[in-house]
Formats: sequence, structure tokens, C-alpha cells
Amino acid sequence: MPKRGSRGQRNKLSLTTLLIGLVSLSVLLTSTILLLASYQSKRQSLIDTTLQLNYTNANKMSQTIDSLFRSMRTSLQYSAKALSGTNKMSVSDRDEYLDLLRNSSNYFNSMAIIDEKGIIQNVSPQRLGTAGKEVNTIAGTDISISQTPFLSEPYRTSTTGRLIVIMTQPYFDEKGHYRGVIAGTLYLQDHNVLTMIFGSNNVDNEGSYYYIVGSDGKVLFHPDRSRIGQDATATKIVEKLLEGNSGQERVINMNGEEMLTGYSYVPANGWGVVVVSSNTMLHEQVSGHIKNILWYILMPFVLLLIAVIVIAHELARPFVFLANLVNKIGKEKVELPERKPHWNREADLLTKTVLLALADFQKQTDQLTQEALTDSLTGLTNRRNFENTMDQWIREDKSFSLIVMDVDKFKFVNDTYGHQAGDDVLRQVAQVITASVRPEDICCRYGGEEFVILLANTTIKDAYIVAERVRKAVAIGEVNHGHPITVSQGIAHFPSQARSSDHLFHLADQALYEAKESGRNRTVIAELR
Repeated sequence: MPKRGSRGQRNKLSLTTLLIGLVSLSVLLTSTILLLASYQSKRQSLIDTTLQLNYTNANKMSQTIDSLFRSMRTSLQYSAKALSGTNKMSVSDRDEYLDLLRNSSNYFNSMAIIDEKGIIQNVSPQRLGTAGKEVNTIAGTDISISQTPFLSEPYRTSTTGRLIVIMTQPYFDEKGHYRGVIAGTLYLQDHNVLTMIFGSNNVDNEGSYYYIVGSDGKVLFHPDRSRIGQDATATKIVEKLLEGNSGQERVINMNGEEMLTGYSYVPANGWGVVVVSSNTMLHEQVSGHIKNILWYILMPFVLLLIAVIVIAHELARPFVFLANLVNKIGKEKVELPERKPHWNREADLLTKTVLLALADFQKQTDQLTQEALTDSLTGLTNRRNFENTMDQWIREDKSFSLIVMDVDKFKFVNDTYGHQAGDDVLRQVAQVITASVRPEDICCRYGGEEFVILLANTTIKDAYIVAERVRKAVAIGEVNHGHPITVSQGIAHFPSQARSSDHLFHLADQALYEAKESGRNRTVIAELR
């Protein structure tokens, strides 16, 4: 007859089994927290990077197209001026001259000289065979009365069915009488100057592609050639382009798939460039990232489980410690303790393995967090981190001063020397600010050419001294391109002048405005009104 309680003892878990179960659960929880946190961080980072990259690419393409069409217009203007003195040239000489114009620039697929009566006098290439024919209108515009430069909307010709854009420039004789136009055409679906610049295949290895729409919302370029010529005005992005806007946005396409788009308006011709990336490609990249993390954390946790099985009783106390530590990951900021040697070799290895894995994860998380809170151009704190810090100091009722700073005449630097020079100026100002304040002070690029500084436990008089030190250091600093750089500043203090972040910033911003209005390159302390 079995002893009383023997059956109950068999149903109880042994300490080894219990520890193995707890460790297994901790492993699953830790892995889930690691993977979820890493997945969200990586995914958001890739989305933000892709959106910015697509916008940058679209903007560069639009600038290229804008410059190209301005050059094309300049070329036609030069040609029209040259034609004013060619009235006595023979037809063959004018043909040779037109061939020279077309082949020397490669801007146009074909060119023509049309007189004031609408008769095509010369055409290049001559194989088109349109010389001598009458052209009353071009894309619906009467050329007999159109004595101004003209750029057509994309349209299909009645003879060849080609989708083309035509640009015309009127020319006049020596007495100023209108003599006709010189016209250049782009064959949008054939090889042209745009495909020479951007390439005929606009889909990259990552599945990103671009397309171009005209000022009427019709598709001019698209990787799917069947889409060329279609009306895209119903698309949200195209609507914004037709309004002259540029930007970046996450949109849903007609197939219900999320797309990451950057778009840019072309001022020279009213066209728009859209660069598109599929969110599916980002999902594949994030999945690959998660697989790598799984691979790196798999072996340490396998070793951990083996060690627990072998020395479960001896590891009870350190394992409980590690389980509690892992359970906090993802819920709060955890300071990893300094590893203390354990008398048992296996327990010591277990502690070391888990702490190394958590330290690596925390390092990656801290790095991603730091990147999210830092301005990529200057290396200073970004606006989000600045606002969080200021709100926290206000909640703690901590005394501090706020300096709002703006680079004087920064637009002049950008317009005169280019955006690269402007970026150099912003980086230089950021270096001066960092060198002029304490390590515990918060320096932030607030946006554009505007900077802010939070000075903890600093009176408004001491903040003025700091601001003047920054202003003078900027003014005497070495500046590229030979243009002197100065800053204007406004100062406000919490809590003596304001009890909220909005009011405090408003006061400092008003003081900055007064500094600007009173001559720039100066510091003004906010006054209560």
C-alpha cells in the first residue's frame, strides 16, 4: 500500500523542472520583447529613411528637369535670335543650320522652322517629310497669333500617334516684324534627352521606381508603359503636385498596398516627379533584421537552458535574479548591474551570457533612440527631445532660462552660395554653441536656421552672458565663402516670466523678433507685457 502523500509528491514539480519552465518562459518573454522592440524601431527607421530618400531623389530629379527645360528654352532663344539674320539663306543652308542646332545639343528629337503663315519651312530630321506642310495650330494654340514663348501640354499627334511635348520660340526680322517660330519636340515614349539623363529603366533593385506627370495630370513616364498618357489627376499625390506642392507621404495605391512616396514640383514646366517604394520591400528588410537578431540570441539562450538543466539547484538564486531583470526589460529603463563573480562557474557563465545579450540589445535600442532624438545635420538635440526636456523641467518646477537663436540673413547665404554652404554655416554655428555652454545644457536645432538652448538653474542675467558669448563667438568665427555670419537671440526665464512652455517660448521668440527688428546681431531679454 503506497504511503500517504506519495501520489501528491509525484504530481509536484521538481525544482529543476520548475527552473527550466521559468527560464523557458523568461526566454520567450525576453525574445518577444527584443523582437517587438527591434521590429518597431527598425521598421519606423526604414520608413522615415525611405520617405526622406524618396523625397530627396524626387527633388533632385525635379531640379534636373527644371534646369534642363530652362536650358532648352535658352537654346531656342539663341536659335531664334540667330534666325533673324538667315532670311537670305537657301533652304538647304537652313536645313543644315537646323540639323546643327538639333545635333549639337541633343535637347530635342526633332526641330522645325515655321513661318508666320503656319507653313513648315524646314524640319530636322528631314526624313519626317513635313516640310512645306501647313500647321495652323500646335496643341490647340494658333501659332499665327502666338508670338510669345510656348510650351505645350503632352499630346498625341494626329499623323504618327506619338505622345510629344513641343516648345516654341518666336523669331523676328531685323525690323522687329514677326517671322514665325522655331519649334523643338520631345518624343515622350521614345528615346529622348530625359531618358538619356535618368535612364530608360526607372525601377531599381529594391523595387523603388519613379514616374513623371505633366501639368495636366497625365502620366509622361512610368515603368509600366501602358500607363503613359493616362489621366492621374484622381491620385492624391498628383493633386498636390498640380497645386505646386512638394513633400513626402505614405499612401495606399489602387491595389490596397501601402506605398512610401516622395514628390517634387518642377517650376519650369509645371510637371511633377514622384518616387515610390513599396512597403512590402521594407517588410522583407525588417524580417531579415529580425532573423539576424534571432541568430545572435539563439546560442546564448541555448547555452543558458543547458546550464539550467545541469545545475538547476545551484542556479536557483541567480536565475531568479535574472528572471526579474528580464521581466523589467521593455517596461522601464533598466540600468544593467555590474556583474559580480559567482562561486559556481556555471552560474557565473549564465549571468554573464544573459547580461551580455541584454547589454547588446540595450546598446542597439539606445543607439536607435539617440538617432531619433538627434539632428542629423548638426549633431545637436532635435526639436522632439528639446520639447520633452523643457516639459519635464516645467513639471519638476525647475528654474531655467531659454535662448532662442536665429542665423541672420541665412536665406542670402543659401541663395548666393548654395545649400551646401548653408549646411556648413549651420554646422559651424552648432559647434560654436556646443563649445560655449556647459555639458549639462541642452542645445537644439529647432528648425531651419533656428536654434534653442536650455540653461538649467540659470538666471536670466547669467543666460544673457552665455548668449552674448555665443553671439560674439559666431561673429568672429572663420566663415566659408567670405560672408560674415551673425545671430540674433531672444531670452526668457522660467518660472519668473512664464508658467508654461508655450508662453515661455512665445516670450523668447518675441524677444528674438525685437532683436531682428532692431538691427540683428544682438541679444534681447524678453519683457513681461
